[in-house]
Formats: sequence, structure tokens, C-alpha cells
Amino acid sequence: MKKIMLIGYGAMAQAVLERLPEGVAPGWIVARESHHAAIQARFGDGVAALLSPQECKEKPDLVLECASQQAVEQYGVEILKRGWSLAVVSVGALANAGLELALKQAKKQGGGKLVLLSGAVAGLDGLAAAREGGLEKVTYQARKSPASWRGSYAERLVDLDNVVQEQIFFEGSAREAARLFPANANVAATIALGGVGMDDTRVQLMVDPATRRNTHRLHVCGLFGEFKLELNGLPLSTNPKTSTLAALSAVRACRLLAEE
Repeated sequence: MKKIMLIGYGAMAQAVLERLPEGVAPGWIVARESHHAAIQARFGDGVAALLSPQECKEKPDLVLECASQQAVEQYGVEILKRGWSLAVVSVGALANAGLELALKQAKKQGGGKLVLLSGAVAGLDGLAAAREGGLEKVTYQARKSPASWRGSYAERLVDLDNVVQEQIFFEGSAREAARLFPANANVAATIALGGVGMDDTRVQLMVDPATRRNTHRLHVCGLFGEFKLELNGLPLSTNPKTSTLAALSAVRACRLLAEE
């Protein structure tokens, strides 16, 4: 049985726990103290509720971050220094160039493994292949409902309560998007890291009152030719900011672990 450490106990973590494949079980959950009683009630002594990964004296087969960019910043370096494998959902944390460098150095120093999950987008294999032949332009557009943008920086840029038609409220680089929208723009960072980089990947963010889905559009041009991809994903019913596919990418990481 492979044992994972889960960082986070919110909507995405719950979705992952409900779908863990056979052969994988939670051994540790890092969460706020207010969640510890619920974790113990659900799992008993089989799962340790922790305030930080450093409290764990064993070595998890995989540490799965399902919390936030802040969690990656807070725990990522120490996890990799310990030689543990870390799978990251909140890829937007790497928009911080200093953190990205620190993670790379920690991985080299400790021998840990860093896996950036695909999250809510598809087509990254094609993007990686295109990069081998020379990419010229990568544009990513996200279209979501007003509910999906609530509580974010979007509230300063558009009146979410009174928007009547789809509109673009942000245009900029993937680095800017990931920093300004840490809960909404991890896909932008994932695409950037797989393609032309944080500063050269162009991002458009849209609000659409007529949709209940999260639409991701990717337009890639280069010496290989051109491709366009559109994915219409459903957000988790328990959190409109979180894509169901992002949670499933974490479940996929667990399935690959079970197959090792």
C-alpha cells in the first residue's frame, strides 16, 4: 500500500480523497488545526493530522499539494530537501522566480522529485512537443462565470454582480495572471512552464454570466505549425473556483503512484 501526504483539506482535497485509487491511502493530512477533529473523526488513527509536513517522521511515497500557492511557498523547499516527491496543483506559485529557483536547488540538494500536475488543462504533451521545434506564440484564455471569480482580484476590475455579457477584464503575461489570481490562474502558469515561459505567454481572463463551465482556450503557433484547443470543464460543486479536472489530475498522480 502506497501512503501519501495530502496538503490541504478543502474542496479539492476532499474530491481527491473520495477518488483515491486502490493501492493508495492517505497517511498524513496537513491542514489548519480547525480541520483536525474532522480528519480524526473520519480516519481515526490511520491518518495523522499535521500542522506542517515537518511533523512527519516517516517518508511518504508522495506529497500531494491541494491547498494553495501559499502552501507551495511555505512547504515546498523543505519537502524537496528531505528527498520526498512533491506533486503540485498550485503551479502558479512558480510565477515567483525566486521560489522556482529555490525549489530547483532544493530538489538538487535533497534528491526529491517535483511534479507539476496538468491541472485543469489538456494538451500539454502537444505543447511540449511543439517547444522542441520552436514556439513562436502561446496565448491562453480563461472564461468563467461570475461566481468563479468572486473573492479574487477580478472584483476590482469588473462589477461581477451586474455583468450582462462576456467580457475580458485582464490581459497580460502568465506571471502577472498567476500572481494576481492565485486561486484562478494556475493553468496559465502550467501552460507557461510547458511552453514559452511566464513572461512571454499571453493571458486573457474573461467573465461570462451565461456560462456555468470553465472554458480554457489555448492557441499555439510555431515552426511546427499551429494548434488550437478548447476545454469546457465543470467546477467542483463545493467550490466554483476549483476545476473538477484539476482534482482529477491529482487523482491521476495517485494512480501512477499505485502502478509503480
